[in-house]
Amino acid sequence: MTTLFSKFLTKADIENVLSIPACTLGPLPFQEGQSMNMHAHDGNGHEWIFSCNIQRNESVGHFLSVGWIEFVRERNLQVDDSVTILEEVMKNQATCIKIEVKRKIRLFGKDIWADVI
Repeated sequence: MTTLFSKFLTKADIENVLSIPACTLGPLPFQEGQSMNMHAHDGNGHEWIFSCNIQRNESVGHFLSVGWIEFVRERNLQVDDSVTILEEVMKNQATCIKIEVKRKIRLFGKDIWADVI
């Protein structure tokens, strides 16, 4: 599996859209203002369909805006949770996008990262 993107969630990510700098994803197959659906699977095998579009901000340049409020609510995501988007090449050479979310918890005096399911 290849990590395409990873970040700690901010309040804006939780309340609005997940913003991903376009440069982290390599060449994208569409232009600013156009939209597409990204199909991603979670650790339970559930498929999520995220509406995405390219936007521009003067301070960060182009970024991918991912509509995912339903996912946020379903998982009760919080600020500082870690989200990772991965690409997996299957045996038939098709690619699959996976999404992982982890939360830091304190257990027996140590910080560990647990999957948010």
